[in-house]
Amino acid sequence: MNYAVAGFLVAGVMLMGNAGAAEPQGDEGAPKLAKATFAGGCFWCTEAVYAEIKGVEGVTSGYIGGKVPNPTYKDVCTGLTGHAEAIEIEYDPAVVPFEKLLEVFFATHDSTTLNRQGADVGTQYRSGIFYHDDEQKRIAAEVITKLNAARVFPGPIVTEVTPASTFYAAEDYHQDYFAKNPFQPYCQAVAAPKVQKVRKVFKDLVK
Repeated sequence: MNYAVAGFLVAGVMLMGNAGAAEPQGDEGAPKLAKATFAGGCFWCTEAVYAEIKGVEGVTSGYIGGKVPNPTYKDVCTGLTGHAEAIEIEYDPAVVPFEKLLEVFFATHDSTTLNRQGADVGTQYRSGIFYHDDEQKRIAAEVITKLNAARVFPGPIVTEVTPASTFYAAEDYHQDYFAKNPFQPYCQAVAAPKVQKVRKVFKDLVK
């Protein structure tokens, strides 16, 4: 997928309507942080993308959606635990609303391939939005409907939209992986182009 083209198309469709408004800040001006949990293939890539976005206070790579408690990376890689590689984002909705996070999400991975992102194949690489409240669920459904209706992508979106279950943080060496290993071959081939496209397509959202 040409992520630059997808990014501009997604942004164009999203500008046609506002699925969610920014939330107010908490007491005494302190930011009221919310959580968003996304799965979009290898978490090295998705973490690197959201680390670029204004209003994102933290990104944790981990596992969600499975049945085995406290899974390891080795466990999840078998595809037998039911978990997806995912990221949990702490963000300030007053700076970047949930809809904008979804805009980046759909522009930086292939939401039309079931259990696959490029050469990464398996249920652990599925596309997913794990909502934390009814508002996130509503916005996700509206965004998907809008993108499908506009035929932004060559096929229908297969992203699962399910309630957030227990999120397990991945091993320490997975955290900030791209930032710490920018010249690792996979990062150069897959993560770096996504980060570059985010900086190009979403200039107004980048820190």
